Amino acid sequence: MLTALASVSGAVHRVQHRLAAARSQSSPPGESFAERKRFATMTRTIKGAEIARHIRSQVEERVRQASAGGRVPGLATILVGDDPASVVYVAAKRRAIREAGMRDIHRHLPHDSSQADVATVIDELAADPDVHGILLQLPLPAQLGAAQLIDRIPVTKDVDGLTTASSVLLARGERGLRPCTPSGIIELLDAEGIQLQGSCIAVVGWGELVGRPLVQLLLRRGATVTVAHEFTADLPSVTRPADVVVAATGVRGLIGPEHIKPGATVIDVGIHRTSEGLTGDVRAAELDGIASRITPVPGGVGPMTIAMLLVNTLQAAEWAAEREAVPA
Repeated sequence: MLTALASVSGAVHRVQHRLAAARSQSSPPGESFAERKRFATMTRTIKGAEIARHIRSQVEERVRQASAGGRVPGLATILVGDDPASVVYVAAKRRAIREAGMRDIHRHLPHDSSQADVATVIDELAADPDVHGILLQLPLPAQLGAAQLIDRIPVTKDVDGLTTASSVLLARGERGLRPCTPSGIIELLDAEGIQLQGSCIAVVGWGELVGRPLVQLLLRRGATVTVAHEFTADLPSVTRPADVVVAATGVRGLIGPEHIKPGATVIDVGIHRTSEGLTGDVRAAELDGIASRITPVPGGVGPMTIAMLLVNTLQAAEWAAEREAVPA
């Protein structure tokens, strides 16, 4: 009997020793990329463009139904100046609006427009019943105060979800239009079947366009969220325990294999133009064989942002119809 117990005890000790050795091999700070690859499965690319196309097709069907009832959702874009990147972005948004069957309303103002000039255009669009969403393209020329102009957009037409009023609704969990890129990230994770409730998620980036609203959305879904940024001391110690890492710092190549545990999902929000083409905040090639899933750049988060802009515009139009149906 004692011999059998000793044998069992020895076997348990050997198993515990092997597990401890495996754990020590999979997570020491100084381990090499080659050493870590053997602990993960094949890395799969999250096809954001395909997911976005599916969402846009659903929007198009709902727009057809709304149009048949005599109500065509309308989105107004405002471009101040001729910043090359902004011109491209606005053109892409307008093209998506038309493809969805929505009304495309555009205002292009000179670079030297005053605060009052832009405010007047926003107020005119706010009063137009055919305009259900208003998008003020950022960045604005230096002489303009973006925050004040954004807050002139009615919360019911704030399809970018950037006004102070929209931020309050998000923080309080009340009905409202949410920022497009964070909403698109949630849709990506849902489409991949990733369980958010109970997951540990590291959001690297605290900006008001992505990081901060994304944290609110994830908390509402029951995730445990840690926020970091490019100035975080010992960033790997923050991101390595996470099941999902979202990189949204605007720092090219900040996130690499030292930041990701085997099997984690990586969402790369960054986009940078280089001589070799577009790249993100993540050194994606180095995560092959470590991350279980990763979004590409381009073709990952970007298409989702425009898809969610269309969703927000449609939602704003439907909510406007609800309000009009209620007797005064």
